[in-house]
Amino acid sequence: MNHRLFSFAIAIVFGYGKIQSQGLGGFLKKEEGNVNKEVKKEEKQLKMGDSTSSAPKAPTESEIIQGLKEALNSGTSHAANQVSQSGGYLNNARIFIPFPPEAQEMKARLVEFGMGDKVKEFETSLNSAAEEAAKGAVPVFAGSIKNMTVTDGMSILKGSDTAATHYLKKTTHQELYTQYKPTVKNAIAKVKVTQYWDPLVTHYNRIPGVKKQNPDLEDYITNRALSGLYLLVADEEAKIRKNPMQQVSDILKKVFGWAASQSGH
Repeated sequence: MNHRLFSFAIAIVFGYGKIQSQGLGGFLKKEEGNVNKEVKKEEKQLKMGDSTSSAPKAPTESEIIQGLKEALNSGTSHAANQVSQSGGYLNNARIFIPFPPEAQEMKARLVEFGMGDKVKEFETSLNSAAEEAAKGAVPVFAGSIKNMTVTDGMSILKGSDTAATHYLKKTTHQELYTQYKPTVKNAIAKVKVTQYWDPLVTHYNRIPGVKKQNPDLEDYITNRALSGLYLLVADEEAKIRKNPMQQVSDILKKVFGWAASQSGH
């Protein structure tokens, strides 16, 4: 309203000559129409917004890599911290490590023979070993994330909600496995997995006619532990992509906010 009154006042001051020739009524009516047009034009611009200023600015290549590395470091750190807590694997049904699949018949027979509690103790020890091993996962992931290239970064940024996690799993799983397994081995000794396993397998292998069992527990726990860890990393990545503006870091907001605008999310 103030804007319109001001515009009217200006029009009257500078349009004195026109008032004399057109008459005050005709002049005012014409100028009111002009002012209304200007006001509507400004209102439309405010409503639509300035497309050049409101559109997210494309990040530079270095910003993309910085943002992706920060997202992965944050995601892997948070995921590792979750699973390394007591019950991190054991109490999470999505990543719980069960009795080895190839020994399911063995499990069923042992339960049948009244060793259900021992089986449960063994499964608890498997998950405890994974939780213990996860404490050393963060520096392993951090070292692997450093090698990401610009080409990798652009592909990941425009990919699916878990593209970065898939890239990480594809390019680092073998290295992580190699570095992770000794940690699992130490964890197995610390939580005494074999103390629960050996009596079970010994008892089972004495049953006439059964196939002897002796799965590689280090390999089994390592693979299952890493799979669970990757799953939670994927959860963290999806959260960042879904709500980039809720992130604390400006670089994450910029990189993933721009990516979301490009994909139409």
